[in-house]
Amino acid sequence: MASEGSGKALGVADTEPIIARGHTLETVTNKISSIILTRGTTPGWLIGFLIAFSMLMLLNLVITLLMIKGVGIWGIRIPAAWGFAIVNFVWWIGIGHAGTLISAILLLLHQQWRTSINRFAEAMTIFAVMCAGMFPLLHMGRPWLFFYLMPYPNPMWLWPQFRSPLVWDVFAVSTYFTVSLLFWFLGMIPDFATLRDRAKHKAGQIIYGMLSMGWRGSAVHWSRYEIASVLLAGLATPLVVSVHTVVSFDFTIGIIPGWHTTIFPPYFVAGAIYSGFALVLTLAIPIRRVYHLEDLVTARHLDIMAKVMLATGLIVAYGYGIEAFMAFYSGDYYEKFMLTNRLHGPYMGIYFMLLTCNIALPQLLWIRKVRRSIPALFVISLIVNTGMWLERFVIVVISLARDFVPSSWRMYYPTRWDWATYVGTFGLFFTCFYLFLRFLPMISIVEVRALVHETNEEDLRLHK
Repeated sequence: MASEGSGKALGVADTEPIIARGHTLETVTNKISSIILTRGTTPGWLIGFLIAFSMLMLLNLVITLLMIKGVGIWGIRIPAAWGFAIVNFVWWIGIGHAGTLISAILLLLHQQWRTSINRFAEAMTIFAVMCAGMFPLLHMGRPWLFFYLMPYPNPMWLWPQFRSPLVWDVFAVSTYFTVSLLFWFLGMIPDFATLRDRAKHKAGQIIYGMLSMGWRGSAVHWSRYEIASVLLAGLATPLVVSVHTVVSFDFTIGIIPGWHTTIFPPYFVAGAIYSGFALVLTLAIPIRRVYHLEDLVTARHLDIMAKVMLATGLIVAYGYGIEAFMAFYSGDYYEKFMLTNRLHGPYMGIYFMLLTCNIALPQLLWIRKVRRSIPALFVISLIVNTGMWLERFVIVVISLARDFVPSSWRMYYPTRWDWATYVGTFGLFFTCFYLFLRFLPMISIVEVRALVHETNEEDLRLHK
């Protein structure tokens, strides 16, 4: 079976189930659907939602002020004309990669451990891309002219400028968002039908009935559903590599020391999956505890995600090593100064924090006890996400603050509005995520039911 092969490949004991034994199709449906239909709005959910919504209102305030006064409220100054906006853009777009990897690539590879985590990982992707997409537009200074970046008919060849990586970002991010949204919605159609049939209130029956798009569970429906899922997964798979590769081109086509390097595309993709899986762990651990889903999101899921995070972390560490090696091997004075500036310059503390968060501390994941310790995994996931944000800061700010001409060097200091914009995007992310947890199935009912059915049949054959 595919699940057994995947378990052996990952070094997980075959006797340990992907989902806790003892479930039936009915218990799985009841457990997941009851979170939406019968649990109601709890005080904890309401408090968390209000906190997130207040942060979202802070974002609205900052954007309004930005429209009135311009980007001068941020700390960007020549030569560091890219600041928090581009740092946060690259960080948020990277976080969204784990959702597509889990939902699309692992589906094509028949990795059944994805079933309990793919739904909220896909939701995380949608909301993270929403947060990322606003930063390049706000950084334009005149965001109402965003249509200059769109691929509209252009007989005069004035706009858009197709040689600009900003235009490439628009193509890549908009395609990524569209495909991810379609894949996410398609997977929920059978679950919407389940909620439609179980809803007690008329409003719920109407809303979930409209979202289920007439699903009746016929053989034709299932055939079309499976074909569409595979097609969208095949379309989304190259996007995992291409989107962050295009984002890395924002830097690699420039001549700034520390940017103009061929290692960036694979290095950015690995870093994106690294930070994405870290955020999946950050979200999965409290979700499974609050909603008592330990039997569906098991310790095995967390163990496998920790291993993926460890593997991608090693690729990122290799990228750091190659970057340092090529700086000296190339013999280029400016490249060597770039590395020396990171190690001994005014931002050296941030660089050493980056190395500690992204390379040193995650090596604890080699230890099985650490991977099976829920608090340790949660702390390490937070550390990795912090380190990946610091990495983007190092790439963007440190490289720009000291370039070729010493007379143009200038320190970059983020203002309170930089921080407020960053915090506000967390408000957007968590506001959407809280609404998702409350009104949509956070775990795929259909896929978990299929896995439970297969597991029960396997147990029955073994007992015979």
